[in-house]
Amino acid sequence: MSSSSAASGISPIADAAPLSLCTREPYVPADRLVAEMVPPPRFDSVRFATYIPDPNQPSQTEAVGVLEAFAAGLGGAHSAGTAKRGFLGFGKGRAAKTPAGPRGVYLDGGYGVGKTHLLASLWHATPAEPALKAFGTFVELTNLVGALGFQKTVQTLSGHRLLCIDEFELDDPGDTVLVSTLLGKLVDAGVALAATSNTLPGKLGEGRFASVDFLREIQGLSAHFRSLRIDGDDYRHRGLPEAPPPFSDEQVTKAAYATPGASLDDFPHLLAHLAKVHPSRYGALTDDLTAVCLTDVQPIPDQSTALRLVVLADRLYDREVPVLASGLPFDRLFSEEMLNGGYRKKYFRAISRLTALARDAKGLVKTA
Repeated sequence: MSSSSAASGISPIADAAPLSLCTREPYVPADRLVAEMVPPPRFDSVRFATYIPDPNQPSQTEAVGVLEAFAAGLGGAHSAGTAKRGFLGFGKGRAAKTPAGPRGVYLDGGYGVGKTHLLASLWHATPAEPALKAFGTFVELTNLVGALGFQKTVQTLSGHRLLCIDEFELDDPGDTVLVSTLLGKLVDAGVALAATSNTLPGKLGEGRFASVDFLREIQGLSAHFRSLRIDGDDYRHRGLPEAPPPFSDEQVTKAAYATPGASLDDFPHLLAHLAKVHPSRYGALTDDLTAVCLTDVQPIPDQSTALRLVVLADRLYDREVPVLASGLPFDRLFSEEMLNGGYRKKYFRAISRLTALARDAKGLVKTA
């Protein structure tokens, strides 16, 4: 019997006990980190044609047109050794050793307006072999540098046609200098950039550290991109019912036993386990899971724990793993102080994504 079912006093209803995230300590070699820099499974099949712009938000339609043209402009040989096109790769070719003006696009907008859909569509539409295109979150990019080292990361990515960075954010001065230097070297090598964020390039780091002290670095980052504002409401809530309320411990446990490939964990124990696993391995932590079942969801006790949960929520959302939970509703995970602080955008994104995954999990109880 699993520790979760034993703790709840519920007997197993199937021969096979659920899996447990708390027993997993995956090892992820550096070459896997590079090979997995592709759009996550949720975005395998997305294309510009499958993005449905909100008719009341013309910026969404405009963004599709700009990105389609940007992808088309990335065709041909690697730009480091060829004539460069004009602004954002458009216009007539011209000889140059380094690109002039922005060498990338930066999608700025709120939660759920389809930024990641558009970024993945750009990756798919860019005429290059998958090995010459990289796609990852900002956290995954910094983790790659940590795994390979700075010079090896530059060497590995310099031959790419395109680098897509999802959820671009700066949380500390070290990241600011690291990413500014890395992207500068990649742009010099002819790599085109595309990024999504909820913060304009010139405002990165604001509210998290004394960004004014690193203004030159932040301005340098901003100079690499042309910003595209994408307005709109969170599509995850357009015309959809509110997220379901939490279920009981008994319902969650029964569903976990009735769902092959599901995990079952006590939420406080899971939070403690996440502190022992590097965030770069959270994706591997969820390998082959069909659902995540959590009992006794409680408020997040501190900022470090909250940020780790944000990364796990992102990996679960990328992989479309439904989350069934008892205890506190997901919109009450983070304190008012957290939701009003410098990381509030990360926390609101996590709430939005966990809410969507909780909605996906409703059927598990019905079939249990």
